[in-house]
Amino acid sequence: MRRAPPPFLFRCSSVLGPLLLLLACSPSSANARAVPSSAGDSPVAEHIRVAAAAGANGTAAVAPAVPAPPPVDLPPQLPVVSGTSAVIIVERHHHFHHELVIASVLASVAIVAIILSTFYAWVLWRRSRRLADGKAYRSSDTARGIMLVPILSKFSSLKTSRKGLVAMIEYPALEAATGKFSESNVLGVGGFGCVYKAVFDGGVTAAVKRLEGGGPECEKEFENELDLLGRIRHPNIVSLLGFCVHEGNHYIVYELMEKGSLDTQLHGPSHGSALSWHIRMKIALDMARGLEYLHEHCSPPVIHRDLKSSNILLDSDFNAKISDFGLAVTSGSIDKGSMNLSGTLGYVAPEYLLDGKLTEKSDVYAFGVVLLELLMGRKPVEKMSQTQCQSIVTWAMPQLTDRSKLPNIVDPVIRDTMDPKHLYQVAAVAVLCVQPEPSYRPLITDVLHSLVPLVPVELGGTLRVAEPPSPNLKHSPC
Repeated sequence: MRRAPPPFLFRCSSVLGPLLLLLACSPSSANARAVPSSAGDSPVAEHIRVAAAAGANGTAAVAPAVPAPPPVDLPPQLPVVSGTSAVIIVERHHHFHHELVIASVLASVAIVAIILSTFYAWVLWRRSRRLADGKAYRSSDTARGIMLVPILSKFSSLKTSRKGLVAMIEYPALEAATGKFSESNVLGVGGFGCVYKAVFDGGVTAAVKRLEGGGPECEKEFENELDLLGRIRHPNIVSLLGFCVHEGNHYIVYELMEKGSLDTQLHGPSHGSALSWHIRMKIALDMARGLEYLHEHCSPPVIHRDLKSSNILLDSDFNAKISDFGLAVTSGSIDKGSMNLSGTLGYVAPEYLLDGKLTEKSDVYAFGVVLLELLMGRKPVEKMSQTQCQSIVTWAMPQLTDRSKLPNIVDPVIRDTMDPKHLYQVAAVAVLCVQPEPSYRPLITDVLHSLVPLVPVELGGTLRVAEPPSPNLKHSPC
């Protein structure tokens, strides 16, 4: 059904009609007065003219018996001799000028009314488009966060907090969901504490990170993570569900990622056996998408500052999400003098480690290290002896640029399961990301565009594969 035009447009139309009609009639009436009749003036006009002439001469006015001759138009260069004719010409010009001014004013009013009505109609059209776009955006945002709604609604104890949209969960609910923080529910160990699996009322599962000991640094990381994750919504960034503060301990509740961390998958008991070549490329692509959102779509841009394989979490379908934003900073709040050097050995960019210079390219360096882990299945730093360690970058760099040696350093789990051209391309991306000079490293957007063609369509890329290149891919949950 078409939407009826706004009442304002009807009002404009009702005003514009008479105005335009008056404009159409005014010029003709003015011309009628200005052009004398060829048949002569009427008796009344003649009487007025004779009376005016007699009054000017100081004599009595007597109407003539014969009609006056028709008026003759005088050339512009000849002076007007008759006083009577001069009065008539001036009077006619005066009336014509007055009507011309009125017509101009009315025309101006009509033009302004037309412009205003057109502008009003345009504003209404833009507003309707904006409302339609807003509904579409809200629908997509709702679909993206649909997982959080049933989880938050089933928590037994929720309170509105000063953290905005982040739910404050009461401690007894956390204690009951984690089995009083039983060791059997430990999912991992971080720098400030452990991460526990929690099962809330109704069977809703989540992950609870307990930050023990408190202290200024712990408090700062806690507040920082709640602030950032409370504002960030992206499919490749872990979702924050709630928080709790109890007896000096701080608790953060996240969505549960069933496959754990990338570090556990690569360097744990399975040694990467569940990660085929295409799954590894999918994980790298998901990481790049998450980082691109932080660097390019957040305002101001967010620098993670602690990107590593243990902070890349995997769900049941091996979708990767970036987690642990305790050390993250915004690019506008970087103060080299007051910011402590933080990060994990092996992932920290050289310029940040040596000079304290932190930019988005520092995250790109850490991404390159994780990409090397995916490619070779090695840890970022390995012990050569009790007193000597070697980084994966130092060890791999000479071999990454040699095509004859590159296949020999690939993780045996995926060796000879990929297209060699794809292997060389990934190696080239990794080499660029871990360049010592930050200006030589690509933007994460460029990395993202390089990885998209290497990931199958069904895994979120653009590569079309006729049949799986690896036996592992057939058993992949994706």
